[in-house]
Amino acid sequence: MTTTPPRPRTSGRPRPAAVDRLAPEEPGTSAPVEGGEDVGLPSPRGMARGLVATFTQPRPMAREAVRLGRDTARILRGTAEIAPSPKDKRFADPAWSLHPGYRRLAQSYVAAASSLDRLVADFEAGGADWREVEQVRFVLNALTSAMAPTNTLLGNPAALKRAFDTAGVSVVRGLRNTLHDLVRNGGLPRQVDRSAFTVGEDLGITPGAVVHRDEVIEVIQYTPSTPRVRQRPLVIVPPPIGRFYFLDLRPGRSLVEYAVSRGLQVFMISWRNPTKEQSEWGLDEYAQGVLTAVDVAREITGSPDATTLGLCAGGQVMTTALNHLAATGDDRVHAAGYAVTLLDFSSQAPLGAFSGPRMLEVARRNSSRRGVISARQMGSMFTWMRPDDLIFNYLVQQWLMGEDPPAFDVLAWNADGTNLPARLHEQFLDIFGNNALVKPGALRVLGTPVHLSRITLPTFVTGALTDHITPWHGCYRTTQLLSGPSTFVLSSSGHIQSLVNPPGNPRAKYWTGREPGPDPHAWRAAAEEHTGSWWEPWSEWAIERAGDEVPAPETLGSAAHPPLEPAPGSYVRDRVPTRI
Repeated sequence: MTTTPPRPRTSGRPRPAAVDRLAPEEPGTSAPVEGGEDVGLPSPRGMARGLVATFTQPRPMAREAVRLGRDTARILRGTAEIAPSPKDKRFADPAWSLHPGYRRLAQSYVAAASSLDRLVADFEAGGADWREVEQVRFVLNALTSAMAPTNTLLGNPAALKRAFDTAGVSVVRGLRNTLHDLVRNGGLPRQVDRSAFTVGEDLGITPGAVVHRDEVIEVIQYTPSTPRVRQRPLVIVPPPIGRFYFLDLRPGRSLVEYAVSRGLQVFMISWRNPTKEQSEWGLDEYAQGVLTAVDVAREITGSPDATTLGLCAGGQVMTTALNHLAATGDDRVHAAGYAVTLLDFSSQAPLGAFSGPRMLEVARRNSSRRGVISARQMGSMFTWMRPDDLIFNYLVQQWLMGEDPPAFDVLAWNADGTNLPARLHEQFLDIFGNNALVKPGALRVLGTPVHLSRITLPTFVTGALTDHITPWHGCYRTTQLLSGPSTFVLSSSGHIQSLVNPPGNPRAKYWTGREPGPDPHAWRAAAEEHTGSWWEPWSEWAIERAGDEVPAPETLGSAAHPPLEPAPGSYVRDRVPTRI
């Protein structure tokens, strides 16, 4: 782990970085709602325009027609060497390689999908706008996923075997699941059995108390688990999309529990779930919530300042608060951490499929008309970005195999979404579509123009290697946008999986390296691989900046901020006490 000294920043546009080929994650571990970069699905006109351009390329179309015809002939003769990837679990059943009919069916599907991939690559190589390329890639990815033969009963040998082994019971159960989801789940298969978990009983159970509540936030102070603690408190800023307890899932899978065990005094922001009445809440209200939480933590601990950790869109909100403090000469935040947060949206990424000006304007009007944008509306985009894992995997298991939805803590959290106020949504769209955070003065929060270069405090930045929402090289850009000493650590896995990442998993990895320079790929090439979780180097970094050890407090809160109720509080459960 290497820390950079303070250094001047350049204002030039970064060199476009190559996009890593995203490796598949374990099914059921990613959460499509989380990310904070909501926009809305591409418009039919925009999708059609990109598709027409892709399929009217004369030379690539002619080449693919010939190649696909030749492949089809070889498949029919039984001489084709085409095969699904060994990592593609859809074709894991032995019938796909042993049965002549199923083998040819799989080969035909792979040949067609590969042909479409090459056409998109040619469209991109021909100089098309990268956002239009990502739209085409998004549509064709969804199309090829939907076309997979494994999504049908007759085209799925494993489902047919299950039907035979159960004397048709699996088919009856699958029909029951299908009807339930068509009526009650918007026509998509459920990802999780939500009834298996209760917030405050199974999830979000690290001991603590709500020590502050206002219209926007609750602040939770967690009970120390060590006899001595660090004096400077840690304030965690979760994203305003989704509920904070993905950071406190269950014992052994809780970042909060881990931070407390390291002797840090931990405070958590719990955002209120807004309704139409709060449609005007924007970055001013949310950034002020961050400052309020910092002040509460400082008053209770007696520390003159605090450290912070912003995650996903929470890091964006935290940045606007840090900018205000820097502009006003206020040093109440000593250091800040960032986890899978994008501040710069100029780099090519799958999210570019949703950043066309017309598309953003439609999304802005829709949320303004409703007052809020719901979790289901936000989640649909991220779900369709990874349809194999987040749609058709569950379709096969529940509709074809007749299995019940799984009981999995991360997916239970993911299904427990929150709304986003229209005003905040509009500002996120501005950040996303116009890259407003990195353009000096383009955004004003708490009355202060945002200039990222004037944030000079020490920062810890982490990205996730296979993150499809906030690509790691985009997260890395934060080390160049802010002017203080910066440490970068790269985590394995994807967006939420990298955050719910307790130490002790032998498959988990992270990379540390030299001083972060302009090129993220050069940094990675020289980085050192470690087994474990980024929680470990982050906690060491945080402890170094958390002040002296002092005896752990015997009680929570203070005279000014007495405990109001036990953690996880009311807002996370959509309860609004009559007295705030």
